[in-house]
This record gives sequence, structure tokens and C-alpha cells, in this order.
Amino acid sequence: MIVNQANLRGLDVSYSTAYNKAFKGVVSNYNKIATTVPSQTAETSYKWLGQIPQMREWIGDREVQKLSAYGYTIRNKKFEMSVSVPRDDIEDDQYGVYTPYFSSIGEAAAQHPDILCFGALKEGFKKKCYDGKNFFADNHTSEESGKEKASNLSHSKLDADSYEAGRTAMMSITGDKGRSLNLVPDLLVVSPANEKAARMILKADYINGTTNIYKDTAELLVSTELADVPDAWFLLCTRRFLKPIIFQKRKEIKLVALTRDNDQNVFMKDEFIWGADGRSNAGYGFWQMAYGSDGTATA
Repeated sequence: MIVNQANLRGLDVSYSTAYNKAFKGVVSNYNKIATTVPSQTAETSYKWLGQIPQMREWIGDREVQKLSAYGYTIRNKKFEMSVSVPRDDIEDDQYGVYTPYFSSIGEAAAQHPDILCFGALKEGFKKKCYDGKNFFADNHTSEESGKEKASNLSHSKLDADSYEAGRTAMMSITGDKGRSLNLVPDLLVVSPANEKAARMILKADYINGTTNIYKDTAELLVSTELADVPDAWFLLCTRRFLKPIIFQKRKEIKLVALTRDNDQNVFMKDEFIWGADGRSNAGYGFWQMAYGSDGTATA
């Protein structure tokens, strides 16, 4: 191929098409556990976190709620992937060998929110949420006085008994006024290693000869992103407006090119560069909507 700007524009269209087609073909799971929140600045503050709204009977004057200013913020991070194509490969008509790689970049870009959101989920045992405690902790407070302790943390292996304990714990959480928050878990998230146990709990008619009363009480999501924490499992309430995880998107990942003759990479190294970049991050919503176990307990 003769290397000129017209042909380079055509090559850019070809690589961008491969990127976009692969991007659109990826089936993501992050939206099952996370709410996407657009961001317009370097970081976004979620000062309203800390109190799940509940209606009350109107007697006398209105009771204006004073939201707890926890100052929880999620700072956007920059992410990128780049690849260079030597001029010689274009001149020698070898540019087509790079097309599959641009497809792979598109897949990686589409999978990136999954990596962030499921990464936040499994790091919830050591990363803090709005109340300054780990997202999964045994010392959260569920009432305004701060005296009523609540736990969304377990160390038990996944089985029918631990599933029952997690389900009961979440449904028993009360709000600032001491009333039930009406949180019902609907999604069980597990690693591939825990898939068998999870399917037994949610799909089997009988467990050890006894009627399985928890059949179909939640949907199952097996996440390959949890492969490095094989014993961990999570029970989530995902049917509210705000899901347990927040995916904060500042700038969508896009593919850009440096192919002009006066670009430094072209002038100095005789190579053309394509790169995908974006800005985003993941953090935590209400801890009350999630129950997690690291599965570290011994039998």
C-alpha cells in the first residue's frame, strides 16, 4: 500500500470498524450489580449516601430529613491500551494481520466495566464505603443512634445454611427510624468454583433428601472475574434504583489515531499509533443491599 493520508484514513476506518464491532458484540454483566452514574469532574461526591428514604405519616409539620454528610467520593481513573503499526508493514501490505488485535482491544474495552465493578465487589472486604467501614463488615450501624449494629459480612462456605443466614440478615436490616428497609436479595453472585453449590441451592428440588425451600429465591450469576477468589460469594439486592455497586463513567473508551506525518511517533520512529482510552471508576452504594462472604471459614 502506498502510505499517504488518504490510505491511512481508510486503514483507520478499517481498524475502527473491527474495534467497534467487537465492542458491541461483548455481553457485559456489570449492569446486573452496578448502577451507572455519569461524572462531569475529576471526582464525584455522594454525600446523600447513608440514608435509604422511607415515607412517614404526615402529622404536624413536615419532618425535613437532614442527610448525613459522609463525604464519600469516587475519583475517576484513566485507562488506556495502545498499539503501534510500523510503516514498513503498511507498505508491504501486512497491515491486515493487525485487524484481529484491534478486535481484541474492542473486546477489552467493553469488558473493562466488568473488571472494575466485580473487582470492587471482591475488594469489598477491605475497601471502605460511605460510613468509613469496609463495605462488607460486621460493625455497620443501622439506626440513627449508632447503637444498633448490623453485619453484612460472613466467612462461611456457600451452602444452604449460609445462604439462609445471608438472606435473613439482609431482610432483617432496619433503617434510621428502626423500621424494616424491605430489602429482599434477588441475585447470588459466585465464582466458577462455587457454581455447583449455588445451582444446588437455587435449582434443586431436594437437598440431602429434604425439600429445598430456597429454590428460585434468587437468580444466579457466575462471574469469571471472581476466579481468583474461588470461595467468595455474594448475595445482592439489585431491584432498587441504586444497585450495591456504582460504576462511575467520566469518559467512554474510544479509539483514536496518531497517523499524521508531523506526529512525533511518525517522524521519529516511522510508526503509526492507535490507542483506546477513557476515564471511569467503580465504588460502593448502600452496604445494606449486599451481603458477602470470603468463604475462609474452616469446616
